Amino acid sequence: MKRFLQPCLAALALAGCGEQPGTSGSGPSAESADLVIRNARIWTGIPAAPWSSALAIRGDRIVAVGGLPEVNPQVGADTEIIDSPAGLVLPGFIDSHVHLLSSGFELSSIQLRDAQSPEEFVRRIGEFSANLAPGTWIEGGTWDHQNWGGELPHRDWIDPVTADRPVFVTRLDGHMALANSKALALAGIDRDTPDVEGGEIVRDASGEPTGILKDNAMERVLRVLPEPTADQRDQALERAMDYLLAQGVTTVHTMGYDWSEWEVFRKAHDAGRLRTRIYSVVPIADWQRLAAAVESGGRGDDWLRIGGLKGFMDGSLGSHTAAFFEPFEDAPDDRGLFVTPPAQMREWALAADAAGLQLLIHAIGDRANAELLDIFAAAAEGNGPRDRRFRIEHAQHLRPSEIGQIAALGIIPSMQPYHAADDGRWADGVIGAERSRYTYAFRSLLDAGATPAFGSDWSVAPASPVLGIHAAVTRQTLDGAHPDGWVPEEKISVEEALVAYTRTGAYASFDERRKGSLAPGLLADLVILDRDITSIPVDEIRDARVVRTLVGGRTLYRRD
Repeated sequence: MKRFLQPCLAALALAGCGEQPGTSGSGPSAESADLVIRNARIWTGIPAAPWSSALAIRGDRIVAVGGLPEVNPQVGADTEIIDSPAGLVLPGFIDSHVHLLSSGFELSSIQLRDAQSPEEFVRRIGEFSANLAPGTWIEGGTWDHQNWGGELPHRDWIDPVTADRPVFVTRLDGHMALANSKALALAGIDRDTPDVEGGEIVRDASGEPTGILKDNAMERVLRVLPEPTADQRDQALERAMDYLLAQGVTTVHTMGYDWSEWEVFRKAHDAGRLRTRIYSVVPIADWQRLAAAVESGGRGDDWLRIGGLKGFMDGSLGSHTAAFFEPFEDAPDDRGLFVTPPAQMREWALAADAAGLQLLIHAIGDRANAELLDIFAAAAEGNGPRDRRFRIEHAQHLRPSEIGQIAALGIIPSMQPYHAADDGRWADGVIGAERSRYTYAFRSLLDAGATPAFGSDWSVAPASPVLGIHAAVTRQTLDGAHPDGWVPEEKISVEEALVAYTRTGAYASFDERRKGSLAPGLLADLVILDRDITSIPVDEIRDARVVRTLVGGRTLYRRD
């Protein structure tokens, strides 16, 4: 378009088990540093020494962290010096859940996310369509029907303004899309088309498709979409990296839809064009292919890594396809659906885990999360102890029993704080206040001993860690209706959010020995913000801007 750990969980602070990088230099260096930052406010991400005032970089690594006595000996005639920068220096942000290539395409496609009415929705599609050649597909969009009260769009809205141009625009969560009549015809969808397991063709009172397709029902249209060219894919990747660097994101975990994405990343890597570090995750149905690739070629290097598998238990809350034990408040006959039958997921998970691969499985509703936890427990019991780092992607709607189980089993909840600011506008009306109490339960998970890793789900939400931190700390919703926070009991501190966007993000991909903190020996990935978000009023965090982003010691983004 989603306690199995060994004792090194306790050493999450830096580099897993074994020897950890130090926090300071040790006297003059035979080689001078390429870059020194001094007289600065530096958050290192290291629990034993979280704050520092200077660091030095040589090549793509940090060589010293501490104060002036540790760093000044690293200064040579050619050393670039950043002296007394305003703001805050941080480890480079790690976004633990994006859809990298499709988001790059979204940046140049029609923009519908902030359309506030059906009229504006239709107008934007009409204006975009008018500039396209006949027969050209209109894709992307990321619309949100909650902006105009929750009425789902209909193909009748857009047919008059799209002529013979097929339209397939997705809801922002990627679990529901609107197709116009031209696209439905090309996909062979009509009143006689049966529904598919794990999806829904929404129909009107007379049985005709409205154009709304949910989850697996979207596959019929996806199969007839034209494949982008190699150049288009390369350009999408470049756009995506430009955007991420401007947000201070230096590493992403991207949830791939197929292996073609991996090939785009591999080609860019081989050509030396990667500017964002990538953990490329492929569909769980392809676990045998991934196992063979890892066995023959390893898991990658500092720029491009593999080893993870993404699967879907259910859909999304906004599309009413998340799997719950109890019905939706606004649809009493509907409890959501399983995108993948639990029996099939169990079969894949046990086999992939036995092959030593990491499982990153999407689960939104409380029933989906409960089923997934049972599957993870079965895999660990059946395949024996090892450092698995199972991940639940989203872990969105939980019950207290699931929260305790996640912590006890050492499962990483891979969560997206901005969703709380977004969905909090309307979630109570869909699942009620009681179930909302443990929705995006950041505080409860941390207090139970779990280790959340944060991300954005871009392009479902902006890939901005600053906005994500603001959402996690304030839990204010986008509509301003909850100035003290939606479910304020689940607020966390700024430093806890920073850990989830840096150190735990590295841990979630087995990379804590490479990055996620600022310590000698680790990769020189860091970001400089224009203000210290740990000391300003929390309402002002969202106004912070990235001044500079460095990846491997090189400045790849600088704000004018």
